[in-house]
Amino acid sequence: MTLLFLILISRIYYVQVVEGAKWYDLAKTRWSTEEELVAKRGSIMDRNGNVLAMDTLAYNMALNPQAIHDAEITEEIIDGLNDILGISKEDLRKHVMAKKENGDYVSHREVRNGGWQIDKTLADQINEFSKELSKEKKVSDVGIYLFDQLKRYYPRNELSSQLVGYLDMDGAAKTGVEAFFDEQLSGENGRITYEKDGKRVQLAEGEIDFQPAEDGQNIKLTIDGDIQHYVEEALEEIVTKYAPKSATAIAADPNTMEILAMANVPEFNPNDYSKNNSNSYNHAIKSLYEPGSTFKIVTLAAAVEEGLFNPNETYKSGSISIPGVPRAIRDIKREGWGTISFLEGLKYSSNVAFVKLGYEWMGAAKFKDYIAKFGFGQKTGLQLGGEQGGRVNLNWPLEVANATFGQGVTVTPIQQVAAVAAVANGGKLLQPQIVKEIIDPVTKTTTKIEPKLVRQVISEKTSRKVGEYLEQVVSDQEIGTGKNAYIEGYRVAGKTGTAQKVVDGDYSATKFVVSFIGYAPVDNPKIVVYIVVDEPNDPLVGGGTVAAPAFKQIVLKSLRKMGVTPNYETKTDATKTEVSVTIPDLTEMSIAQAKSELKVKGMTVELVGNGGKVLQQIPPSGSSVHPTQRIYLITEQRDKLTIPDLTGVSLRDALELTTLIGIRLIPEGQGFVVSQQEETLNNVKVLKVVLAPPQGSPRQTNEAEAGAGAAAEEAEGAEQDAAADVADVEAANEAGNAAEE
Repeated sequence: MTLLFLILISRIYYVQVVEGAKWYDLAKTRWSTEEELVAKRGSIMDRNGNVLAMDTLAYNMALNPQAIHDAEITEEIIDGLNDILGISKEDLRKHVMAKKENGDYVSHREVRNGGWQIDKTLADQINEFSKELSKEKKVSDVGIYLFDQLKRYYPRNELSSQLVGYLDMDGAAKTGVEAFFDEQLSGENGRITYEKDGKRVQLAEGEIDFQPAEDGQNIKLTIDGDIQHYVEEALEEIVTKYAPKSATAIAADPNTMEILAMANVPEFNPNDYSKNNSNSYNHAIKSLYEPGSTFKIVTLAAAVEEGLFNPNETYKSGSISIPGVPRAIRDIKREGWGTISFLEGLKYSSNVAFVKLGYEWMGAAKFKDYIAKFGFGQKTGLQLGGEQGGRVNLNWPLEVANATFGQGVTVTPIQQVAAVAAVANGGKLLQPQIVKEIIDPVTKTTTKIEPKLVRQVISEKTSRKVGEYLEQVVSDQEIGTGKNAYIEGYRVAGKTGTAQKVVDGDYSATKFVVSFIGYAPVDNPKIVVYIVVDEPNDPLVGGGTVAAPAFKQIVLKSLRKMGVTPNYETKTDATKTEVSVTIPDLTEMSIAQAKSELKVKGMTVELVGNGGKVLQQIPPSGSSVHPTQRIYLITEQRDKLTIPDLTGVSLRDALELTTLIGIRLIPEGQGFVVSQQEETLNNVKVLKVVLAPPQGSPRQTNEAEAGAGAAAEEAEGAEQDAAADVADVEAANEAGNAAEE
């Protein structure tokens, strides 16, 4: 007995004293636990603070096939989850019947396809189903588990989808701003380490090591949500009418190169990216096109800068020969237009004129130098991944000659926009910007992204002259190829483009890329817009037919939103004055006749309804309005009407329209409508509109201020009258400008 106790005491001494530290450390390891504190990913917003991407609570579902098998509820689980989640029964059966290699059922099976990152509504339904099944079958564990986590949510769905990008189900950033700024948006996860007892309860006197999570930074983009909507709406109309492979548009502020909108169709919904993530490809920065005649702006600017362009000098159009090349270069009209001036050659988009300017007179070396100065053949530096640099390999005389009118070089849409913005803004090539501010929620600091000058390409004098020449491409309603982009009251500069696509090493006679690029107002540019359409279904249409009307629609709405006042001049006293137009009586006219009456006056028409004749018009006949005032033609009875686009409409006219349709109007501000949003308030559909007076227009501003009080009272009364009769309405239907064209 004594020997036994000596051995035990010796062993206790060895364990407690000699190896005491070792066993204490092992014990602390068993007592302690560590949990990760997940950082909240930063939000992405447009320039006005509207959220485009944010973190929200979501749930992941897992199954316990062993528990399901033991409870004998396999079929009930499959049927119930099929009804709630829409996952096929075949896929659910694979999860529920999952086994190990030894034939035993697994105890944990994640349902990633359909059961991952589900919202709270579905999670609540699953919980309710589990409780009812547990009660019905008298089992404590039905084998369905939900784990909450943060998931990425895109509240505007398709809006700006290729630009914003998306996160996959594992939280990995894949495209767009999400991927390029992943480090800033992600933040840094924290952790907490504490000591626990056998039931995992934290010990009151235990040690704690806490490192808080640092949430990701918020990113405010340069995108304007309203202009983005105008752009996407215009592209959808192009797709409906011409069914192209794709269509892309970019709108930017030429003075800063802040991107105001960037869109591609087909588009995709990042909330459901698995269905069509192939459409997440951003053609605006990744696709290469031969620009066609829009590239003539570069040749024109270079020629004006070098003093080679005399608008009144004449030349023989039709064709021009290049030494050593058997085939002549021809105009789109093969016989030409005879002997014409170079300004007429610009309006007609004559290839011969630009071969003379860029190849014959300027010379290959200097012309290629200007191409490089304008940024072609190199990336713009836009903060998005995957940007292409284009191709400019001009080694032979024919290649140089073809490049003068945009053939044989490839560019990205963003390069085109940056180059034309330089022509518009006084000759400064600026780096495109997609981010306006980066906001750190931890330090509460804001980093503002300033415009970045790359180089001065042409002089301010050249910039003004080129703008005046390009303006005539749009304003000349007889021979100007860009006449469909003309906007009454605004000075618009622009250029059309129609480029043959290369198929099997040769230029196709049936497949084209058509485009339009321009800016406005010419004397003080506020916006530059480029639209490129890949393979419209009609090979006979060009950029002036397909893209120019969309350009007009986007620019007109954008200028109105920006508060840029139209400018009219009278010739009597050489002073600028406001003018007005008297609206004729259009009721009982056919739609075609009414549109013709208004087109003569240069007014914009929008149809409300799908009828064949005008039942009512807003504003009424005899009204004196500004020439840019949109005229609404009501063609159907009230119960069939949808909400039209009210951008640019006065509060009084907006009130009359919404009362007619039967929807409450909730106005904010004074003046003219700059944006609208359909919402549901207390189970009643309402239309919220934001109004603002155009800058620099005393007549319109005073009118808005004078009528604001009365109109507001009228609006309040009309809201009460209309609330009882509010009809369900569809989303806004834009049919005006494109239909007229």
